[in-house]
Amino acid sequence: SCCSSCCLLLMMMMKERRKKMKNDDVDDSRGETRLGEGGVVEGVIGFVKDVLLNPKASWKMMMLLLMAETVLVFAIIKVIPYTEIDWKAYMDEVEGAINGTYDYMQLKGDTGPLVYPAGFVYLFGMLYYGTDRGTDIELAQYYFGTFYLVFIAVVMYLYSKSKLPPYVLVLVTLTAFRIHSIFVLRLFNDPLAILLLYIACMLFVSKKWTVGCVFFSLAVSIKMNVLLYAPGLLVLLLLHCGVFGAFWRIAICGFIQLVLALPFLLENPMGYIMRSFDLGRQFFYIWTVNWRIIDEDLFLDRRFHIALLCLHLTLLGLLARKWLKNFQVSDFGRYNLNAESILFILFSSNLAGIVTARSLHYQFYVWYYHTLAWMLWKTKLHLVLRLVILGAIEFAWNTYPSTVLSSGCLHVAHVVLVFAVLTSPIKLGPAIPLPQPRKNLA
Repeated sequence: SCCSSCCLLLMMMMKERRKKMKNDDVDDSRGETRLGEGGVVEGVIGFVKDVLLNPKASWKMMMLLLMAETVLVFAIIKVIPYTEIDWKAYMDEVEGAINGTYDYMQLKGDTGPLVYPAGFVYLFGMLYYGTDRGTDIELAQYYFGTFYLVFIAVVMYLYSKSKLPPYVLVLVTLTAFRIHSIFVLRLFNDPLAILLLYIACMLFVSKKWTVGCVFFSLAVSIKMNVLLYAPGLLVLLLLHCGVFGAFWRIAICGFIQLVLALPFLLENPMGYIMRSFDLGRQFFYIWTVNWRIIDEDLFLDRRFHIALLCLHLTLLGLLARKWLKNFQVSDFGRYNLNAESILFILFSSNLAGIVTARSLHYQFYVWYYHTLAWMLWKTKLHLVLRLVILGAIEFAWNTYPSTVLSSGCLHVAHVVLVFAVLTSPIKLGPAIPLPQPRKNLA
C-alpha cells in the first residue's frame, strides 16, 4: 500500500514536472518570438537611421535614389507634355554648320543668332544626327533623361566625398521639379555644360588636375557660364600644382578651345569671338528671375551692369581672403587639400557670380542648384533656416513669370547664403604639404 502510494505520488510528480517543462517551453518560444519581432523592428530602425544619417553608408541612399530617379525621369517623359523653347533653334543653328556655314555671324535659329562656343555645335550636331535631324523629340528626351541619371550620379558622388548626411541627397534629387523640367521637358544646353563641369569637379577631388582641366574646358565650350568657376579653379591649381603647373594646365584649356573653334576662326575669327563669348550681351527683361524688383530701364543700364561687376569682384576678393587665409605663397604647389576644401572653393566661386548676375533665366537654375544644399550644410546656420533658404530659392525659381516678391525672396536668400558661406566654419588649412612638388603633374 505504502509502496503503491509512493509510486502514485512519484508518477504525479513526474507528470507535474513534464507539464511545467512544457509550459516553460511555450513561454520560451513566446519570448523568442517577442525578441525576434523586436529585433526586426530594431533592425529596420537601424537601417533607416543608417541610410539617412550615416555618411559612410551614403551608397545605400545613392542606390535607392538612382532607382527612384530612373522611374521618375522616364515617367515624366511619358506623362508630362514636352514644351518647345530652344531645341528647334539649336537644331537650326547646328544644321547651318553641318551644311558648311562656318561664319558664326551667319548661324542662327528661330530665337536668334548662335551665341554658344564651338563645343555646343559638335555636341548638338551629334544629337541632330541621333534624333533624325532633330525631329524625334521623344528620343531626344530619352537621351537627356540618360544624361540626367549620369548627372545625378556624379552629384551624389561629390556629396558622398564631402561626408554630408545622406538625407541631404533627397533634397537635391526628388524635390528638384525645375531641374527635371530643364533636362527632359525643355532640352536646354545648360545641364550638359554643368554635367561636364561636375565630371571635372569629380576629377579635381581625385587630384586628377590635368584631365579635370580638359573636362572643364569642354564644359566651357558648351556654355561660357562655366567660367564662373575659373577664379576658384585658379586658386586650386596654384595651391596644388604651383605657378608653372597652373600655367600649363590653363594653356591646355585654351588649346582645347582653339582646336574646337578652328573651323570657325579660320572663316571669321572676330565673328566667332563676338558671338560665342559676348560678355556684353543684353538679356530680355521679360525672362529675368532675379531683377524683377527694378524697372526695365535700370535693368538695361550699363552703369548698373558695371556696379554688379564691381560687386562680383568684391565678393571674389572676400572669398579669396577666406580661401588663402591659411596658405603661404612660398608653398604653392605643395598643398594637398581634401575633397571638402576643393568643392567649397569651386562652389563658392560660382556662387559669387550667380548672386551678382545681370540676369538669371529659368534654365540657369541648374548652374548652382546642386551646390546650394552642399554649401548650406557647411555653414553654421540652423537646420530650419537652411530649409527656409532652400524653400525661398525654390519658390523664386518656380514662380513664372517672376514677380517683385519672388525676386525679392531670391535676393534675401542669396544674401543670407553668401554671409553664411563667408563665415563658414569649414577648415581650408593648413593643408598637408606634398613631399615632392615637381612630381605632382597628375
